[in-house]
Amino acid sequence: MFDKVDQINKELQSAHATNPQELEAFRMRFISRKSLISALFDDLKAIPNEQKKAFGEALNQLKTAANEKFKSLLEQGQSIDSKRSDTIDVSLPPIPHQMGGLHPISIVKNRMIEIFERQGFNVSEGPEMEDDWHNFTALNFPEDHPAREMQDTYFIERNPDKLLRTHTSTVQIRLMQNGTPPFRSIMPGRVYRNEAISARAHCFFHQIEGLYVDRNVGFKDLKQTIYHFAKEFFGKETNIRFRPSFFPFTEPSAEVDISCFICKGSGCKICKHSGWVEIGGSGMVDPNVLEQCGIDSQEFSGFAFGMGIERITMLKYEINDIRLFSENDVRFLRQFNGV
Repeated sequence: MFDKVDQINKELQSAHATNPQELEAFRMRFISRKSLISALFDDLKAIPNEQKKAFGEALNQLKTAANEKFKSLLEQGQSIDSKRSDTIDVSLPPIPHQMGGLHPISIVKNRMIEIFERQGFNVSEGPEMEDDWHNFTALNFPEDHPAREMQDTYFIERNPDKLLRTHTSTVQIRLMQNGTPPFRSIMPGRVYRNEAISARAHCFFHQIEGLYVDRNVGFKDLKQTIYHFAKEFFGKETNIRFRPSFFPFTEPSAEVDISCFICKGSGCKICKHSGWVEIGGSGMVDPNVLEQCGIDSQEFSGFAFGMGIERITMLKYEINDIRLFSENDVRFLRQFNGV
């Protein structure tokens, strides 16, 4: 046991600490309740009676030496800190601390969610990597549809197909599969399409889709929902129009236009001098989609819509290049947060 005391004493004399981390390590090893020296005190009861006095004195001397060494190292550290503080010019102005802000996509997405939540919609989310059934088959896409080809969609695996979702309609399918009507939900999220990157297109973007399924849901309910959103988001003077279109998962289908909120319909570069700007697609859920999800299309009906959040953001703030959203240029992002 006396050998342990000598060994610890040698280690103690050679120990040093040049920063707070090393000083704390010294304290834990030699002074704390779980230190090497404390462990020796616990062993004192195993020492023969005739050696206890000598061993106890050696331990007390070792403990005193450890405390004095710790005090000395602490004073040395304080002296170094004092010298360092003398070199700091306290007359220099402080570096201002700037708070972060929301990305413009997040600002617009949150505002869109807020408007639809007030209409009774909740928020649903799903995975960004999907299978063929959720992304295409359940949504009534035919086998030869172009979106199923590699030039339009990012496939991760083949047979079975795994891909990056091309729309958040996949969340609608999961919602209808795993629940029972009524459903009234919106699905915001990021989607991916194999497109050449330009000022008007990107390989990924954000969508917000909506689904309402219940008994006796009609096209008039779809029109009123979109009408309310457009009024709240773009202004009370906004008008909407529906242009006949085609989507595999809705029938009938329509593109949604709003009257240009910049020129008030008189014509400008935003609306390409037409007086109208497109904001998304919509339609009544195709009965085949309902049946694929186990919902009786004779009893229930519904509508769905989808909008690109980047497009809505570009319209609202008159941004002419979609690539700005993903370049992380602080000069661009600061314009939306006042920082």
